[in-house]
Amino acid sequence: MTPAPALFIGYRYWRSRKANAFASFITLFAVSGIFLGVTALILVSSVMNGLEDQLKQRILGAVPQLILQQEQGFEDWQSLREPILAVPGVRGVVPFAATQAMVQSPSNISAVQLQGIVPDAERQLSAVMSHSYADAFDALEPGEFRIILGSVLANQLDVAPGDTVRVLSGDGVVYSPLGPVPSQRKFVVAGVFQMGSPVDANSAFVHLADARRLMRRPAQVIDSLRLYLDDPFAVAELTPKLQDKLHSVGQEVSISDWRDSYGHLFSAVKMEKNMMSLMLSLIVAVAAFNIVSALVMMVVDKTTDVAVLRTQGLGTLAVMGIFMVQGSLNALLGLLLGLLVGTVMTFNINPILDTLGISVLGPGQPLPVVLQWSQLGLIVAGTVLLSLGATLYPALRAAGVQPATALRYE
Repeated sequence: MTPAPALFIGYRYWRSRKANAFASFITLFAVSGIFLGVTALILVSSVMNGLEDQLKQRILGAVPQLILQQEQGFEDWQSLREPILAVPGVRGVVPFAATQAMVQSPSNISAVQLQGIVPDAERQLSAVMSHSYADAFDALEPGEFRIILGSVLANQLDVAPGDTVRVLSGDGVVYSPLGPVPSQRKFVVAGVFQMGSPVDANSAFVHLADARRLMRRPAQVIDSLRLYLDDPFAVAELTPKLQDKLHSVGQEVSISDWRDSYGHLFSAVKMEKNMMSLMLSLIVAVAAFNIVSALVMMVVDKTTDVAVLRTQGLGTLAVMGIFMVQGSLNALLGLLLGLLVGTVMTFNINPILDTLGISVLGPGQPLPVVLQWSQLGLIVAGTVLLSLGATLYPALRAAGVQPATALRYE
């Protein structure tokens, strides 16, 4: 028998009223479970993607994503610009300096990552500049010794634009008879930036020339280059390509990236996202295996029908196809409903929460949502494969029905 009659019979069995009310309830439970599981999986995964993306923008948009260093300095870093930008995934390259420092105000002191930058070079690249108040970065001029602080750091130090703070650097320490003396200078607070992340509490920006003077190094020497990447998460694949490119032009550099400082944080977020997806996938798995119970009951109810069809020439694969079609249609119904409701809720989650009066991140802060179509395809493929696997045992049991035994007392 061709597959078409098997599909037709399976569809008729699926449409027909079930004689066993309990089997009908199990089927409804399975469809509802798949529907709720797929809906929750789409919604929660999208929210977790949004939170990860927001964290990536707010942290990795402010800290160095990838740094190239040479101990003797780059004699002509501009000549390396084109080879570096030729590497796919590199968005920009600018001169850079960084040091661990202490910032002291009249009322407090705090440790910071001090970054020396050239504002004009980073204006189209840095996310921090768009999150500063009153275009504070325009005030960074070489020799003026002005500093821009994160909002949390400014509050801790109790300073505002126009106040003076003392910056002490761990680089450029001078040893005297009284012991090591750190390099220090007074800086004027030129402004404040706010990224809405831990960066606000531990980062500060000064002009590159002022940072070099604070570190007691020649201001005109560039020993670090900061690279901006299209996707900071692709840094592991990009690093060897960058090394090969620089080696081809006779440059040997040491490379460090954001994972040294924030890799543990994003690893924790990734693990949490994976665990949430696994937990919600178990809902779909439980619902899919409820299909097994419903189909086994259906096989028992339809034993006589299967025996009659076998006597009329229905093959083993065709019998399996009948019950696989029936179980798959139940799973497909739950999957389609879950896709529809999950996608609609994902795109409208913030209006829904506002209507219910629920604030997850605090008043006035919308929940970030990023729906990845590749992830959606993975959910669909996983649900379909799991559901097909759940139909195999009942289908094999139906295919094992012996017509003579089943029809003995008919």
